[in-house]
Amino acid sequence: MAKPQIFTPREMIEKLISFDTTSHLSNLELIEFVETYLASHGVSSRRVMNEEGTKANLFATLGDDTQAGGVVLSGHTDVVPVEGQDWSSDPFGVVERDGKLFGRGTSDMKSFIALALAYVPEFLKDG
Repeated sequence: MAKPQIFTPREMIEKLISFDTTSHLSNLELIEFVETYLASHGVSSRRVMNEEGTKANLFATLGDDTQAGGVVLSGHTDVVPVEGQDWSSDPFGVVERDGKLFGRGTSDMKSFIALALAYVPEFLKDG
């Protein structure tokens, strides 16, 4: 197994925001990154492709998946197009202003996914 990749929550947010997953584009580059990250922690995942083969959902289970119960964390990786919007910074980069993070997907919903991913090592440690 590869050495586990470690990201702070902020680093993971920045990484996910950097992928242009605008709704009319593919999300496969981001999905591949997440698969590789999870695999570095010994977590297997399963892709489910759309009919065109351009987008995927990713399912992963941490811990013992033979037991009933658990917690489901779910999110989406597509973002709204930026065309026609007056961004004062790169929408696919993260900028902090007044204690808030700005970038396409920071509030819906890449930051949530990033936090869940950044804490994978803790989730695994706590069982």
